[in-house]
Amino acid sequence: MEKATVVIIGGGATGVGILRDLSMRGVDTLLVEKGDLVNGASSRYHGLLHSGGRYAVKDGEAARECIIENQILRRIGKSCVETTGGMFVRLDIDDPAYEEAWVKGCAASGIEAVPITREEAFRLEPLLTRKVQSAYLVPDAAIDGFRMSWQNVESAKRYGGRCLTYWEVLSIEQANGTVNGVKIRNTVTGAEENIECEIVINAAGGWAGKVAALAGLQVGVQPDKGTLLAFNQRITNHVVNRLHKSSDGDIFVPHGSITILGTSSMSIPDPEDTSTSRAEVENLLAIGEKTFEHLRDYRLLRAFAGSRPLYIPPGGESGRGASRGFAIVDHEEEGLKGMFTIVGGKFTTYRLMAEKMADKVCAKLGNTEKCRTAEEPLVPEVSEETKKAARQYFPAYGTNLAAARLGPERFARVVKRLRDEPEKRELVCECENVTLAEFEEIAQEDTCYYINDIRRRTRVGMGTCQGNFCALRSAGLFAKYGKHEGAAETLTRMKEFLQGRWKGVRPVLLGRTLRETEMTRALYELSFHVNGGKKE
Repeated sequence: MEKATVVIIGGGATGVGILRDLSMRGVDTLLVEKGDLVNGASSRYHGLLHSGGRYAVKDGEAARECIIENQILRRIGKSCVETTGGMFVRLDIDDPAYEEAWVKGCAASGIEAVPITREEAFRLEPLLTRKVQSAYLVPDAAIDGFRMSWQNVESAKRYGGRCLTYWEVLSIEQANGTVNGVKIRNTVTGAEENIECEIVINAAGGWAGKVAALAGLQVGVQPDKGTLLAFNQRITNHVVNRLHKSSDGDIFVPHGSITILGTSSMSIPDPEDTSTSRAEVENLLAIGEKTFEHLRDYRLLRAFAGSRPLYIPPGGESGRGASRGFAIVDHEEEGLKGMFTIVGGKFTTYRLMAEKMADKVCAKLGNTEKCRTAEEPLVPEVSEETKKAARQYFPAYGTNLAAARLGPERFARVVKRLRDEPEKRELVCECENVTLAEFEEIAQEDTCYYINDIRRRTRVGMGTCQGNFCALRSAGLFAKYGKHEGAAETLTRMKEFLQGRWKGVRPVLLGRTLRETEMTRALYELSFHVNGGKKE
């Protein structure tokens, strides 16, 4: 039987943040996640590193938390953050009184909101509607949730932290009102194991209620679905927010070569529901084109949705009325010693949430070590000297991207492959500049069971072609380099990869997106016969 002092259930941003914090304090900690890391809300959002401006009027405490954590994450996770800057714009249809309250709220929360002229706003963002009445610059940024989360795990491992992906918790074992372990099952192989522990932390996000039920407990968490749209190019240079009461479709976030528009808010019964509809797409477009009037001229790549884990205390509001703050529940107060739940919050404040959770756990354990997660970088940076020497092996613009994705140790191994085996300089994914050498490096890791696991770590298939040209290559290479038995099922794995892309494309089948989809269908069904074919 495996043992750990603390078992964390849930591999989202909060869970991996707690893993890192406790490991750095010397606590033997194991994280268990039923899928790959950040497969829920921590990756299915707009990727905004909040300045706090969005909460400056309604929730001053959340706004202050955001601006402080924004500055910390820029410092400790440099390779995960794109410092785009942000802009809040009030249109002629927006309430001027809200602008006044917002300016005061930003000042009270410590958020630097710099007013600029309309002319300056149009110079910085030429595609903005000319109906903008006023504009402010704020320190918003874009952040890569996949990369940030895996870097937390890498940091935790340096301190003895452990992480199991594709293991689902079946039960929370207890005796005499005290937690003593968990029973888990491998979702790939079906194998079952027991883990002995002293403390269980329920950090399952939208699934926190279901996990709590395994221990006979109740937690007031309401899954709140948000739908987003991805466009095939950067429409904006900055993160652009409408300066009005928070609503649907009023944030544009530039990410690499694309732009994400979000989001909506819809209470749902099941956090597994990541469906999107054409009606939701049309609603977001109708709202978004008030800020960028020619929005429909750009090709939509996909729609996607995630489920926010909103904490709903007894008598509390749901949806946009619910607080974006977080809550920690010590279930010893309900009769089960050693069980905690943490729910709510935002990606931007995951590190703070982890610190507060770790403080409570360490108090129980008698551990007096202080939190150091705000000071120590997640991973060492690849030096400029190293990147300069490696540029001769990478495609144009590929060196910095690979260095940010891989970190120093993996980057060094990939560069060695590129140097010693020139054929591995071939690109698997042109959109994201992923070389065969990088694909091989990630495919051979123990945590990679599916092509989608590689996608989340390298961004293969996440660029403007949405896997049209790299899916076939990825399937063949995964069969060759993948460590796990299922890697050999080439056709099945490619279908899974394409189906994941298709799910997001289906609701946006219009205009150029429809033409591109027909090309993809012809390529894979007619040319490659991926769904079989009549043999002559």
